[in-house]
Amino acid sequence: MAEKLIYSYETIFIIDANLEEDAVNALKEKFTNLIAKNGTVETVDEWGKRRFAYEIDDKTEGYYVLVDFTSDGDFPKELDRQYRITDGILRTIIIRKDK
Repeated sequence: MAEKLIYSYETIFIIDANLEEDAVNALKEKFTNLIAKNGTVETVDEWGKRRFAYEIDDKTEGYYVLVDFTSDGDFPKELDRQYRITDGILRTIIIRKDK
């Protein structure tokens, strides 16, 4: 069996700022735990509530969270799928870092 390669990634996800504080914290915890379960979380940087340059789904603010992590090459696809099916997530991006 071939050994899976481990890569470094960073992801930013934006949570709907109109949600209750408990709901925002639950979404942050859900995704950091998902990443930790499938890889290694290096840093979690909460940028907090920020105003958008343009409206996203009729909303003007979002709560930004940046996570640096390492995982195998298959996990980012599953992470993106989870982002897409979760209510309260407005935008996301997952980037593989080059060495």
